[in-house]
Amino acid sequence: MIRPRIPVNPLPTGLVTPLIQPTTAVESHLDTVPTCGCGHTPAPGLPTSRMRLPGVSLTPAGLATAVAGGAGLVLVVGAVLVSMLLAVAITGASVAVCAVVMRSLLNGRHHR
Repeated sequence: MIRPRIPVNPLPTGLVTPLIQPTTAVESHLDTVPTCGCGHTPAPGLPTSRMRLPGVSLTPAGLATAVAGGAGLVLVVGAVLVSMLLAVAITGASVAVCAVVMRSLLNGRHHR
């Protein structure tokens, strides 16, 4: 029903290429001297020698903090899960004890 309409140019060889061709690369203005001749200066604070890719860069202290935080999170989640399992086990054992006591009380009443 709803289909994207992408213009294509079918060739006689069976290869399909899009009509929109990629353009050439845009010049970078990170050098100290503008190469395009437009007379502007680069923005202050931008690195001129190398470009950094966006992403996470951790220092050794940041890495140690991340590892310690992850270990702490694992310990807290583990403690919560173990306590929940212990609560279920205690509840099951108490229900079993109550069932045995009730059975012995009911059976003792029928024997007299």
